[in-house]
Amino acid sequence: MQTERPKPSARAALGRPILTTLLVALAFAIPGEALAHGVAEGDKGYIQEISGVHLMSFLYLGAKHMVTGYDHILFLLGVIFFLYRMKDIGIYVSLFAIGHSTTMLAGVFFNFGINSYIIDAIIGLSIVYKALDNMGAYQRWFGLQPDTKAATLIFGFCHGFGLSSKILDYEISPDGLLPNLLAFNVGVEIGQLLALGAILIVMGFWRRTPSFLKHAYTANVVMMAAGFLLIGYQLTGYFVS
Repeated sequence: MQTERPKPSARAALGRPILTTLLVALAFAIPGEALAHGVAEGDKGYIQEISGVHLMSFLYLGAKHMVTGYDHILFLLGVIFFLYRMKDIGIYVSLFAIGHSTTMLAGVFFNFGINSYIIDAIIGLSIVYKALDNMGAYQRWFGLQPDTKAATLIFGFCHGFGLSSKILDYEISPDGLLPNLLAFNVGVEIGQLLALGAILIVMGFWRRTPSFLKHAYTANVVMMAAGFLLIGYQLTGYFVS
């Protein structure tokens, strides 16, 4: 006797579009000036022309950078992908924030930068690293689990150098430099919270569906591929520039 196939639950049916949206978003995180640590041309001109203290302007620019910085968002997604408790999410996001805030502020204030192509390639590597970590690759390959907190902090330093290198390229005025940088950093953290909130809403819903564990590996493969695209793009730019 043929039994009737059970119909998928509404929750599972709704989970599939979420996965599709996530994968498309990851796949289209293709590197480019605007998609990594680049600053839009209009913002570049503004930074070069102004002098003095402009707190609200730099607050806005910092928030805009984080919300539109797909490399930041991809890494942040990887970091919280399997974190369920808000306490753990807070710890890891704080480590990332401490890392990128320290090197961004210090890099610009002390006029220390790294080649933009190289640092952005390293940032692409951070996405690949975290995706592989989420896939359990290091335990299978080497029989050990790297310190995820230390990795988050270290790669946070790299993300901060990526931003400081771009700001230095645009010769920001020394007049009002410190307060403007602090305002920019506050804006970056506001943007990070906005991006994190959106990610948590989508992930929270997706985690309640049967499709999450089924497709989590695939999502991290796509994220890893986006990281490799970023690495390849930046290294190509380095060698041909």
